[in-house]
Amino acid sequence: MMLLHKTVGGIVREQAQLHPTQEAYVYPEHEVRKTYQEFDEETDELAKAFIGMGIAKGEHVAIWSDNKREWLLSQFATGKMGAVLVTVNTNYQATELEYLLGQSDSTTLILDESFKGTSYIEVIRKVCPELLTSEKGGISTDKLPHFKRIILMSEREEQGMYKWSEFMSHADGVTDVELEERFQSLEPDDVINIQYTSGTTGFPKGVMLTHNNVVNNGKIIGDYMKLTEQDRVCIPVPFFHCFGCVLGTLAAVTHGSAMVIVEQFEPVRVLQAVQDEKCTALHGVPTMFIAELNHPDFKKFDTSTLRTGIMAGSTCPIEVMKRVIEDLGIEEITICYGQTESSPVITQTRTNDPIEKRVSTVGKPHPYVEVKIINPKTGEDVPVGIPGELCTRGYHVMKGYYNNEVATRAAIDQEGWLRTGDIAVMDKEGYIDITGRIKDMVIRGGENIYPKEVEEFLYTHSGISDVQVVGVPDPKYGEELMAWIIPKDGVELDAKAVREFCKGSISYYKIPRYIEFIDAYPMTASGKIQKFKLREMSIEKSHK
Repeated sequence: MMLLHKTVGGIVREQAQLHPTQEAYVYPEHEVRKTYQEFDEETDELAKAFIGMGIAKGEHVAIWSDNKREWLLSQFATGKMGAVLVTVNTNYQATELEYLLGQSDSTTLILDESFKGTSYIEVIRKVCPELLTSEKGGISTDKLPHFKRIILMSEREEQGMYKWSEFMSHADGVTDVELEERFQSLEPDDVINIQYTSGTTGFPKGVMLTHNNVVNNGKIIGDYMKLTEQDRVCIPVPFFHCFGCVLGTLAAVTHGSAMVIVEQFEPVRVLQAVQDEKCTALHGVPTMFIAELNHPDFKKFDTSTLRTGIMAGSTCPIEVMKRVIEDLGIEEITICYGQTESSPVITQTRTNDPIEKRVSTVGKPHPYVEVKIINPKTGEDVPVGIPGELCTRGYHVMKGYYNNEVATRAAIDQEGWLRTGDIAVMDKEGYIDITGRIKDMVIRGGENIYPKEVEEFLYTHSGISDVQVVGVPDPKYGEELMAWIIPKDGVELDAKAVREFCKGSISYYKIPRYIEFIDAYPMTASGKIQKFKLREMSIEKSHK
């Protein structure tokens, strides 16, 4: 396996030549299906529209919507004409959007009308009140000195915003020769994406990823899933996150597979798409798989075509993994581990790894990826079987954080090693287990406790659907554990019974002192549980 030296746009052209009549993408909810040849033509036209609008190579274009067709096309069209796509979290509100547009120096914002009850149009007007008196393409605001144009993913007339058809009409003045010149000027080492870290802690940072970063990561991910042009990959994870636009779209396109896209995650929509489109692969974070498996109509759907897929985004409870294999039938499910700063995947299980390795580890490092586990205080390598901080080096490491040299230097050392901030253990065979974040580790009376270990144990309780464990300050022991439990439907649980379940099975100091029951966790839009919010809630509860 050799690393590719190709651009994001180049791989679409290649698949259009190799598999012109093969389906490239399907939107089951809208009865839209396009071949690779049509996908190539559509993205050429959109690339011309960007050029015709005056958007230069390297210019920053932000995009804000769920998994719309326009998002998908924009990802590959910017990959043909060199604008840097800045991905915006669908959950953002005014303050967060203003921060991102300003920090990223974006000149352009492509947006949908709304998302889950939030009017994006109202939000951008709040950020940029000058819109109401601006001409299209002529926005001028002191707060955002680079910002000048807004493109709407619809035909709605709004002051200062281009309708989608008006935007696309800019393609008319651009020749094939001009597009080809721009396409040929792109280098695989150019930055093509800025992805903002999901904000589970502090201010998000803009991770600069190159064509080489994301194309190769997508290719290797798909290789590990054994994807071919015969596969149909269901993508219900958000595009703005690496899970959607690298493990999803790029893993599929680098293999000529069909993308079956769900605009917004809902368990029934996913199960329906898998059944109707005969999907062979399904992606999701653990909470998504839990929602699908626990849906009352789950058994009504035929998921027998599923072969592989990816579970990632957060650690997978062993019990959930077993149900995904047995009940959904995804016998070749793979686990991926990584972070945005590493394009994102560092390690992955293979489809033929023993089941115990697929449920208890995140696999081995990808080809062309170096990994070491160090003592975070001394920087020295730790022996096999000893926990330490996972560091990684290779083609997949980001160029850096945009406009943030201090944070870049803190993340990547002079030898090119990226510090992940994750605690990991490597076994004798080279498989890696992620036991938590350095900042998540709880120290109770001098004993180090990894919340994941306690969570894994509590998952074995027949009445528990989901559980998250965090540390809270304690005057006597320094920290104590608090467990937030989602019971299974119809199950009545109480804290005393949960503690009794723990006694004799895990060390007394690992038994959570505080136990709370909850219906849902605070989440990022990409499906990651915001442990910092659970910590805040825990401190409030434990100090009452």
